[in-house]
Amino acid sequence: MSGPLTGIRVIELAGIGPGPMCAMLLADLGADVIRIDRPVAANLGVPRRGREFDVLNRGRRSVAVDLKSPEGAATVLRMVGTADALIEGFRPGVTERLGLGPDECWKVNPALVYGRMTGWGQDGPLASAAGHDINYISLTGALAAIGNTGGPPVPPLNLVGDFGGGALYLAFGVCAALLEARASGEGQVVDVAMIDGAASLLSSVFGLYASGSWELERGSNVLDSGSYFYGTYRCADDQWISIAPIEGKFHAELLDRLGLDPDRFSDQFDRDRWPEHRKTLAELFETKTRDQWCEILEGTDVCFAPVLTMEEAKHHAHIKARQTLIDVEGVTQPAPAPRFSRTPGKVHHPVPGPGQHSREVLAEWGWGPSEIDDLLAAGAISQTDPPR
Repeated sequence: MSGPLTGIRVIELAGIGPGPMCAMLLADLGADVIRIDRPVAANLGVPRRGREFDVLNRGRRSVAVDLKSPEGAATVLRMVGTADALIEGFRPGVTERLGLGPDECWKVNPALVYGRMTGWGQDGPLASAAGHDINYISLTGALAAIGNTGGPPVPPLNLVGDFGGGALYLAFGVCAALLEARASGEGQVVDVAMIDGAASLLSSVFGLYASGSWELERGSNVLDSGSYFYGTYRCADDQWISIAPIEGKFHAELLDRLGLDPDRFSDQFDRDRWPEHRKTLAELFETKTRDQWCEILEGTDVCFAPVLTMEEAKHHAHIKARQTLIDVEGVTQPAPAPRFSRTPGKVHHPVPGPGQHSREVLAEWGWGPSEIDDLLAAGAISQTDPPR
């Protein structure tokens, strides 16, 4: 293993979306993350896609456990005894009913960091309700702010709730709690709610709104497609480019490179003039192809980039130079981030099959061969062969 989290043991109770991404981030940075999957029988059926395409599951080993059986729950609880952290993404109260809640875990490991991922949080009127990313960002004001004037709110994929407001905050919270636990010897619950994280991501916008500098109508502000100098433009070949020369010197360079009269655009922050200026830029950008604009503007202080698809991004010179995208088992995917100068992270394991490492991990964590055989015979755990 390599990375700044080498030596940290994490148990991941398998889920979907933000929980697995958090586990991936921790594993990429060197943590030994053990994914507790459902019994292999529960995973049978025709898969929608190959195992290797579940990129969020990369970097860790899998033990398949029946958490509803007493022997299965006891197995995980025994693992907790030598773990540093546990992360779970069930609805509030589920792990308590399984006998794996924080209080039960702290009895065997008082220093355990217990990371909990939900959409609505562990308490509040909606705590037990189902939901997805779009619902969580709807409640915080984030979704209402994204979109063009007069149009509907536009979901930003599931980047703001699931991953930005969820996975990243859970990873950050777990790491912070691990630092505190090393000093105090005591664990604690890290309660990550995607509504809290999404709201936190809006901190600067809430400040702008409070100061009277942010309009609630979509497409009326500098950063939400309202301004002509921060947005996207169609090119002659129906491809798109993005510009963002907010600062005065960058704005001046844009005008210079486009051959536009700076006196005509001296009112950069006059909202009433934005539609007129956007029309001017839109007509100009439609006179050349995206590649032609790249030759003129890319790499300058105009704050410019072509709008690329994921397929196109793989071939861009900057992406290739930094190896931002890598290949694992024939699947192009993002490289571990962030980067460390002395203890770099890496993808330590390809995506595992459910239960692929059950024997290996339990033996490594202190189980004897006969104990493992008994668990397999009882159906508390299952073992699968490595994927071909």
